[in-house]
Amino acid sequence: MRSMPPSPTAYQSENYIFDVIVDMVEPGSRVLDLGCGNGALLSRLIRERGVKGMGVDIEEAMVLQCIQKGISVFQGDLDEGLKDYETGSYDYVILSHTLQVVHRPKQLLQEMIRVGRRVIVNFPNFGYLGVRLKLLFTGRMPETRDLPYKWYDTPNIHLCTRADFLDLCRELGIPILKEITFRRGRILKGPLRNVRSTEACYLLKGLTG
Repeated sequence: MRSMPPSPTAYQSENYIFDVIVDMVEPGSRVLDLGCGNGALLSRLIRERGVKGMGVDIEEAMVLQCIQKGISVFQGDLDEGLKDYETGSYDYVILSHTLQVVHRPKQLLQEMIRVGRRVIVNFPNFGYLGVRLKLLFTGRMPETRDLPYKWYDTPNIHLCTRADFLDLCRELGIPILKEITFRRGRILKGPLRNVRSTEACYLLKGLTG
């Protein structure tokens, strides 16, 4: 679903997020990357973890870039769900920088935990203090390093906070195996992470995990 060209800061964000995701994935796993973009993450997972990877993206240009890299890829719309994928057919299902751009994030997350033994999700945290202050003092939708688009030109239609995502996991009964929060590229620990973190990444347990 990464249908819009990322800003330069988005590439920096993906570098450190990809480091964390690669560390989460066991070698030799079957991986489904939803909203795979140009295949950058799958390329790393194949090269560094020896995974058997499959990507899904809605944009033809992204699909062609994946094919050029020798990555198995399917052109599809995540808003149509994952009905074509069998339960437990992948070890990991990944949704990186894509949760906030789909129309039905709750339903997609439910499908992901059905298809994958483990699920990895990351997203920008709209609860970050800098975002709150920009909205408070300017009265305009914030633009940040992690949310760099104008309100009228953004792919982000379901922005959420770290607290929102934790609430959703509790509602759906999804066990969280690992949480890593970041502040501008550095791992952030300690209290008040909903206010202090710019991005969050989660390893979740799937239904067959």
